[in-house]
Amino acid sequence: MQDVDAVAAIEDPMKRAAGAHTLVTDFSAAVNEASRVRRESLEELVGQYTHAAIAEHLNITRARVGQLLKSGPRPERAMLGYGELTVALGGKSEGDKEKPGPVVSTDDLGGYQLVSDTARELGLSARYEVVQPPGMIDLNRDNLIVACGPRLSPLIAQVLHADRRFQFAKDQDGWHLIDRETDTIHRSPMDSGENRDYGYLARLPRFDGGGTFLYAAGVHAPGVSGALHYLTNNLAELYNQVKLKRFSMLVSCEFDPDTRRIQTSEALTPAHVPEHA
Repeated sequence: MQDVDAVAAIEDPMKRAAGAHTLVTDFSAAVNEASRVRRESLEELVGQYTHAAIAEHLNITRARVGQLLKSGPRPERAMLGYGELTVALGGKSEGDKEKPGPVVSTDDLGGYQLVSDTARELGLSARYEVVQPPGMIDLNRDNLIVACGPRLSPLIAQVLHADRRFQFAKDQDGWHLIDRETDTIHRSPMDSGENRDYGYLARLPRFDGGGTFLYAAGVHAPGVSGALHYLTNNLAELYNQVKLKRFSMLVSCEFDPDTRRIQTSEALTPAHVPEHA
């Protein structure tokens, strides 16, 4: 209650109202996240104990155990974050303007819409920001999802070196993905005229060592929204596999050539979790 007492002691009513509003927002987010953790914990417990045993340990009724198993945010929401999500989209400089500004591709915006819709269903909010050329971005933030390829951001290219399994690479035939464990080169089907692309989906480490962020990219632009399509359509399954650990995987997606909307997405490789994650 110290925070509440400190806000209540503020003399200026405008500042006091602002402080109280911030507290209510923060406390509400904390209560929602605690409810999610409780639901996830109870789901784990019901596979080991009876409702009666759980009720006795928590000093609640068996009926209340059943209620709590259905209340609160779904456990997989943690995969995205909590509160407001920030989705950082890679920006390219306009080539036909005297004073060019950054523009975002239709594919990236489509991927953001997928995340935004899923976030809303899970009780979260989302906003997007544009990574300004030449690709500098603050990665040391909570609730961050980055959709910006290494060709647009040297900073992102550095972070990707932390992945010992999958890597972006470029040769005389263009950009592609490499599975370093199997020495497999994955070239996008788009390069052969197909309406399919490959994407990269991962949870990568922040520079400050204070956590991780979700990351999506593609060999070509559709691969970005393809990776986010896979994430949002397989959120529970993926969360059960990796929880909040670092991971990386490759995704295959098919898109409509006219609308650029993703029609299907599937795992090209299993999710790889580093041994030290």
